[in-house]
Amino acid sequence: MTAADAGVQGLIDPDELVRRLGLRRVVAFAAHPDDVDFGASATLAALTDRGVEATLCLLTAGDAGGFDAERSPQETARLREKEQQEAAAVVGFQRVIQLNEPDGFLRPTDELIGKIVEVMRAQRPDAVFSMHPERSWDRLQKSHPDHLACGEAVVRACYPAVENPFAYPELAAAGLEAFKIRHLLMMGAPRHLAQTKVDVAGYQDRKIAALNRHFSQHRDAEAMVKFVTDGLAQAHGAGGSAEEFHHVVVNSEATISGF
Repeated sequence: MTAADAGVQGLIDPDELVRRLGLRRVVAFAAHPDDVDFGASATLAALTDRGVEATLCLLTAGDAGGFDAERSPQETARLREKEQQEAAAVVGFQRVIQLNEPDGFLRPTDELIGKIVEVMRAQRPDAVFSMHPERSWDRLQKSHPDHLACGEAVVRACYPAVENPFAYPELAAAGLEAFKIRHLLMMGAPRHLAQTKVDVAGYQDRKIAALNRHFSQHRDAEAMVKFVTDGLAQAHGAGGSAEEFHHVVVNSEATISGF
């Protein structure tokens, strides 16, 4: 078993994360614009600074979000797309993919899983970032139903769909062959499952800058900054800043399919 196969427990710096997981390419999946910026943008900014190619895939346009009741869902979707493109540039994403599922009514359907598998097979990442499929009772807002649905759909895509050559045969026919995901890092995990803490010293400002691009979602920007900064400090626990994840090794050299 290699170091990467052992998984990550506790605090780790970005250089060591890249080395242990063998990261060259990652894809981050989120239910809405700004989800990844809240959950993983400091880590992803650190990875892109280290030459890791990053793709962001949004399952919905976020058209049911915000505080302006006079703005139409179509206008909201256009605004949030612009906000996310600007935030993605701050983080260092090379591309943003939009699946345009219904905001507020996301379901882990076979069709959605197929769309996610298509993205995975096209990008062939070493690791996938996603929402968590389990509800967190310590702060229910982390567990918006769309977040849970995103997490469930991505987990089902990671195993077995993306690696099953008989699943979604139209993708293989289009040249998108099955392959195995090695690592899954889930944000918004219940606290007892968030065993991986990435030290993001020096990236707090990038995270806040990305979040500030989502101006339509923040009634009180100062309160948002305090909430995020406090969360980074709590995750680190020793005077620094960290983002926390539930890290699952989906496939290792020792993995036997089906076990």
